[in-house]
Amino acid sequence: MNKKKSILDSNVFYTMIAIVVGFIIGAVFLMIAGISPAVAYGKLISSVFGKPKYLIWTLIYASPLIFTGLSVAFSFRTGVFNIGAEGQFVVGALTACSLGILLDLPAWIHVPLCVIAAALAGGIWSLIVGILKVKRGIHEVLSFIMFNWIAFYLSNYVVNLEVIHKEGGGEATKDVLASSRLLFPESLRTLLDCSAANWGIVLAVAAAVLIWVIIEKTTLGYKLKAVGFNSSGALYAGINADASVLTALGISGALAGLGGAVQILGMSGRLSQFAGQEGFGFEGITVALIGSSSPIGCIFAGLFYGAMKYGGSKLSIVKAPSEVVDIIMGCVILFIAISQIFRVLFGSILKKKEGN
Repeated sequence: MNKKKSILDSNVFYTMIAIVVGFIIGAVFLMIAGISPAVAYGKLISSVFGKPKYLIWTLIYASPLIFTGLSVAFSFRTGVFNIGAEGQFVVGALTACSLGILLDLPAWIHVPLCVIAAALAGGIWSLIVGILKVKRGIHEVLSFIMFNWIAFYLSNYVVNLEVIHKEGGGEATKDVLASSRLLFPESLRTLLDCSAANWGIVLAVAAAVLIWVIIEKTTLGYKLKAVGFNSSGALYAGINADASVLTALGISGALAGLGGAVQILGMSGRLSQFAGQEGFGFEGITVALIGSSSPIGCIFAGLFYGAMKYGGSKLSIVKAPSEVVDIIMGCVILFIAISQIFRVLFGSILKKKEGN
């Protein structure tokens, strides 16, 4: 009975239920559209697992999502709602792209410089909001929403500056220099049959492990969690709540900025003018929720979301709308959000059985 209780108390259990329900509801919408769920889901699965290079593309898609998921998850664990990962991702991408174009350095200097600068840009972008919260009492959600749009228009402005704008027109920057790319060696990319295979997933997993260590194994992590759990109690215990908030937002923003660097230096190689917000930061919220705000959980949640994004892009081959992925992910989040209802329901059923 204790084993049943531990399963019913597990976040993984309710996440798996939410995913199954999401696919069921997605199947219903596919049938309404006159499309066979078996054919659509079969294509979705084969597009991820059909060939080794498909798995590599899944990892490429997942890497920036793991970073933005970590960004949101870290802030959740420390009591701050970072809805600004989108803006931090954009300024990180913009910084990495600009330095990747303007600086001509050896690769062993160029790559770390671009990555570190992107992390700093994201961290500073987030810290500004933290200062507004701590010094002026402005709620971070409002500030982050505004800063997302500021980053959006700032990026579009910089993209069109002559110094980095693509020659001959177009709505994108020049390609970043080869010395700034995070790509695998050419021989390995040829072997994997994937021209965009890069070190992003390695960096993402390393970041997740590092964040787990910080949260679970360090005094800093204990202080940040204490403030997130009960800021008044933490203050009474002598913990500087304001400093903890700023630290949490700085680290959170740096993680999102790293996601932007990985996307530019690993996959795209350039920054395009935005027609609308790309959504990496908002997708990070989904990853954090699916991963139960656990750094290690964010790895698996990011891989799942990356597989859904890459596989979903191939659904048009069977004339199924790629939007079905958004329906599935939306349903997953909805059922995770109301999982407490199922937790109480299953708990009461288990108590009745124990009573009998």
